Amino acid sequence: MADAFQILADPTRRRLVEELRGGERSVGDLVKVVGIGQPGARGGAGCRVGGGCGAVRPEGRGRLYALRPGPVVEPDGWMRGYRDMWEKRLDRFEAEAGR
Repeated sequence: MADAFQILADPTRRRLVEELRGGERSVGDLVKVVGIGQPGARGGAGCRVGGGCGAVRPEGRGRLYALRPGPVVEPDGWMRGYRDMWEKRLDRFEAEAGR
């Protein structure tokens, strides 16, 4: 199973994730916006679903893809530790520069 880092490492998948941030999309919508073929859109969305970052819902004869935010926040949690470290360093720098 792919993790969020593997999924977001691919530029096409990142574009698909960005598009799905706005809500559910059909494969046809994803093809138009992302500029890939229908098999690629289905495969990319399928990879996210397999990795736990997406969900598929049947809608008539088609399917709607959506983003599940839970797994996508994994990178944010990982980066938070680095962000905290840099903010502390920048606070010290600001204190020194303001003297």
